Amino acid sequence: MKPTHLARAVTLSFERFVQSEKSAGIVLLFCTAVSLVIANSALGPQYLASWHVSLGGLSLELWINDGLMAIFFLLIGLELERELYSGELSNFKNALLPIVAALGGTIVPAGIHFAFNHGTSSQAGIGIPMATDIAFALGALALLGARIPAALKVFVVAFAVIDDLCAIIVIALFYTQQLHWHYLLGALSIWLILIYLNRRLRIMALSPYLIGGAAMWVCMLLSGVHATIAGVMLAFAIPYSAKDEDSSSPSHRLEHSLHKPVAFMILPIFALANTAIVIGPDWAAQLNSVNSIGVMAGLVLGKPLGITLFCLLAVSLKICRLPAELQWRHLIGAAMLGGIGFTMSIFITNLAFDGQAELINASKMAILLASFCAGLAGLVWLGFTTASSDHSGSIETSEKNS
Repeated sequence: MKPTHLARAVTLSFERFVQSEKSAGIVLLFCTAVSLVIANSALGPQYLASWHVSLGGLSLELWINDGLMAIFFLLIGLELERELYSGELSNFKNALLPIVAALGGTIVPAGIHFAFNHGTSSQAGIGIPMATDIAFALGALALLGARIPAALKVFVVAFAVIDDLCAIIVIALFYTQQLHWHYLLGALSIWLILIYLNRRLRIMALSPYLIGGAAMWVCMLLSGVHATIAGVMLAFAIPYSAKDEDSSSPSHRLEHSLHKPVAFMILPIFALANTAIVIGPDWAAQLNSVNSIGVMAGLVLGKPLGITLFCLLAVSLKICRLPAELQWRHLIGAAMLGGIGFTMSIFITNLAFDGQAELINASKMAILLASFCAGLAGLVWLGFTTASSDHSGSIETSEKNS
């Protein structure tokens, strides 16, 4: 049997990406558990205080959330660039389904949170249930092994990357407190210079882009727009080659070199600093707040409903089609796994409720619980529905093709 077009699209670069994200999920889970245990032990007060130690005028937590996470966003931007130029998103017809899935997976959860929190002090948390954590979603798929078609992993990565892009846009537009235009114009000027170096002068060395990116980060930090946006902007200024294995491409080289540091250093440090959740005697009451309910309902219910219904509507209207390798049961399972918010959800929580420690703590607890439930639901669903995929797959495919 000849490999299908979608299966061929799973390049060696993508396979490396999947492998690193699987491992990252395990490391993230371990660091989260460690952080929770320490935060609720006798060492808790000292542990929490350690993240607020001042370094160079900024707290350690801010260096992590604004500095190290800019590198994480740079990697997201490089992965998005690759998907747009030579991955699933490079073909508009193939890209339509994950685009539709991402729209449903952001609009419906945000709408659910808004319905619970409209007019309240926690309304700013509308962006919390919008994003999907790629590391945990792919880690969950990896547990099911060969029963999961490669096309499903491609679909999950594609819609999760678009999810993250939507979250980045939300951060840029709605979580900017005070805008300093001269610094913002400075950041944009540096970005345009870097694009000129790329498109006109064809400078292929990485050093000018990294130096310019650091300067752009400083300007963005001082502008009031969240500094991590500089990471995404830098990604699209770095020269890219459409050949996946072209080692001369600066974008390819940088993406390859960033995978392991981001997966095994930056995200674990972020988890340690941001999941130090103190579970007090009133934890149940905190989960009953409108904000926590909005976050949990958005992730556990809104994500699968939004992704599945939007895809179903788009396929029914013949706007796009379900790939031959996928059945609706696969897509529903992926939609459930989309409810694993974690990294980006926690990140947006810090921005939405800056300075409101109790609300941040309750939101993070809701995110962890919802992400666990979404991951478990997706695993159970896919575990049962793909158990006899060799037999049922051909029946569903023939019915769909007819």
